[in-house]
Amino acid sequence: MFGESGLCPRLGSDCRTPLDCFATLSVNRILAPDTGGFGSLLWRAPRCGAALQSQGIKSGRAGARPSPKQLCARQSSWPVRSVGPKQVARNDAAQVSPNLSGSSSPDRKKRPDKSGPTKALSHVAFPLPLSLAPFPPPRAPCPVQMLPFAPIFLAPDKSMVRTRFAPSPTGFLHVGGARTALFSYLEARRHGGQFVLRVEDTDRERSTEAAIAGIIDGMRWLDLEHDEGPFFQTQRFDRYRQVAHELLAAGKAYHCWCTREELEAMRADQEARGLKPRYNGYWRDRVEAPPAGVTPVIRFKNALHGEVVVDDRVRGRVIFDNAELDDLIIWRSDDSPTYNFCVVVDDVDMRITDVIRGDDHLNNTPRQINIYEALGQTVPRFAHLPMILGPDGAKLSKRHGAVNVLGYREDGYLPNALLNYLVRLGWSYGDQEIFSRAEMIALFSADDVNHSASRFDVEKLRWLNQHYLKTMDPAEIAPELRWHLQQQGMNPDSGPAPEDLIVALRERVHTLKEMAERARVWIDPLTQYDDAAVAKHLTAAAREPLQAAHDALAASANWNAASVHEALAAAATTLGVGLGKVAQPLRVAITGTQVSPSIDHTVYLAGKAEALKRIDAALAKLPA
Repeated sequence: MFGESGLCPRLGSDCRTPLDCFATLSVNRILAPDTGGFGSLLWRAPRCGAALQSQGIKSGRAGARPSPKQLCARQSSWPVRSVGPKQVARNDAAQVSPNLSGSSSPDRKKRPDKSGPTKALSHVAFPLPLSLAPFPPPRAPCPVQMLPFAPIFLAPDKSMVRTRFAPSPTGFLHVGGARTALFSYLEARRHGGQFVLRVEDTDRERSTEAAIAGIIDGMRWLDLEHDEGPFFQTQRFDRYRQVAHELLAAGKAYHCWCTREELEAMRADQEARGLKPRYNGYWRDRVEAPPAGVTPVIRFKNALHGEVVVDDRVRGRVIFDNAELDDLIIWRSDDSPTYNFCVVVDDVDMRITDVIRGDDHLNNTPRQINIYEALGQTVPRFAHLPMILGPDGAKLSKRHGAVNVLGYREDGYLPNALLNYLVRLGWSYGDQEIFSRAEMIALFSADDVNHSASRFDVEKLRWLNQHYLKTMDPAEIAPELRWHLQQQGMNPDSGPAPEDLIVALRERVHTLKEMAERARVWIDPLTQYDDAAVAKHLTAAAREPLQAAHDALAASANWNAASVHEALAAAATTLGVGLGKVAQPLRVAITGTQVSPSIDHTVYLAGKAEALKRIDAALAKLPA
């Protein structure tokens, strides 16, 4: 029944057999032959129902989902659900970007840079509607495991909070994107909901595989585990095309045949008259024959009057005049969809209830709300997060230090420390500064995010990082320290256990990068000595303390920090001197410097054989 691609043969063609519906539903994981039931489907078509029952599928409660007859390829329309009065945000008209050209994403002023196995989202794969000339015919269907289709606007489970993080892979995961991902993750987890990862890669010129990998690696390093995804918009073009056809058929969108030259002339005329450049709706209601040799775009019929009100969870009520919103392009002449259109289809199909994103998207929101309502869908709740600034009050950029999340890993920060710092950028819970992940989940709410911009303070992050180095279980930190040792060209297996290094060094460093640098003395052979340390401590007077330390350590039956301390204390007692008289030349003998952790840890980390070897080397350097 299935081809090598795993696709139902009915996709994009007429229904050939009653079993095709079963094939479609099965391959998309809506049902399986061994389930013995299909939830809420009612089989109204006798032949299809009988065929499905022959596969062990039973009928269920009536009316909740489409029947097999409705799923037939001859039924090109998808059901829509009526909604109540439109949720309506007044904003400066000059901030709403005009949309005159279909050559690039016209409805998005600037996209921010945004980074497990794919988990299938349950969905019904509807057939593509018949091609509507002059719109380009559908492409070959994508593999279903990449979700080219999704639920045909099934009613969401209103008790389930579903959030998403939707980065564009035009760069790596940056701090602002990581905060958005964290807030979306926490909102879902707090309510026992689901967190979806979607990669908005429709900007094919700027999107890169390296950026996609960087985003996913950054999410994995932060341990922001998604429940579904990652889903890729480039794998869903057939789905967007289907919905664009439906809007055309419903009279809620139209073909625009304006050429680039005509649009430029329109813009020049408006600017000459002191008007804001915008598309004037020339082809909105025209029925004349289109010009030859022009590939049209598709524009959404935006309401001409009224307001759109965004009741934002962070910004409060923001109002936009529909008169300031021109008819945005939803499908370009190069046969690709635009951002504002795709994001609505995705959020509806993926049943997103809460959209948390940067406030640079606020001006996209009224356009998206109008598309939601044209599709008869419930508008999700929006929370637009304020900007993150550098210490100088300017927008955070590379000149302020690392902005790529994985750059903070390279600088030696722990993921727990970075998450704790990010959650406090715009959100607070009283005066509390330190939050475990469990506390973040229990306490966070997007309703409590401050609307003012936050300043990124590297010194505070360093303080937080040292706090976590001091308080976390060394076994949890050890994998990160091993990574840093390897990054600096050391073999973690050739020296002391990373856990022991952490215990010895965490009071003296702020980052794992610093810790790895200091750990080198116990992992690599000692080949260099600090001249000042040698001149001060490796004198003829050091011979007796070093030899006594050597003998005591060699005689020690155990090897740990406590036994090392006992041996050195015994050596000092035998000589009748304080421990410091033994410790200072011994420190230089072991590390080549006069700065190190406590002497017992300094000697213990070297290992017994290596410690005795280094003492012998120091004795050989002493003057006669």
